[in-house]
Amino acid sequence: MSKEVILEAAAQVIRQKGYHGASMADIAKAVSLEKASLYHHFSGKQDILLELLDRAIDLVTKRMETVMAEQLPADEKLRMAVRAYLGTLSEQGDLVSVLLLEHRSLDPEYHSRHIPHRDNFEQMWRLLIQEGVAAGLFLDNDVPLTVRGLMGVMNWTITWYRPGGKQTLDQIADHFSSIFLNGLLR
Repeated sequence: MSKEVILEAAAQVIRQKGYHGASMADIAKAVSLEKASLYHHFSGKQDILLELLDRAIDLVTKRMETVMAEQLPADEKLRMAVRAYLGTLSEQGDLVSVLLLEHRSLDPEYHSRHIPHRDNFEQMWRLLIQEGVAAGLFLDNDVPLTVRGLMGVMNWTITWYRPGGKQTLDQIADHFSSIFLNGLLR
């Protein structure tokens, strides 16, 4: 049994039951292993959670780095970044759900190891907004608050978006981008 298969199953179990509701036995059952066999790969449930969080934050960070490397105006980058992020939420729903909903379940020593990665990801969004402000494209006097608002809108999508719904994920991403770039006023 590969570590990758175990982690995919763990993400699914944790998304369905929540971190505190999921047990090592649940994860073992999902991959048809004895519970004791999981300890060959992981020291415990906290170790699994940290590995899932690391994988998720690495994934979204790499996609954001790709967007940031583009030689485009900040408004176009913002549209690309929103599409990339929401795409990741859709493609990796179990993994990203764990990232967004379960990071508070980390023990303090694991939490302090994870937070700098999350802060780095958020900083990339701040740099994108600041880039737009510096270019005269955006008017924003509180970049951190703007980024948190945008992230909140996008993160909440995991609770209601369903593939095959009324709008595609790209349409939703474009709508969110338009609201943040243009506002609601005529």
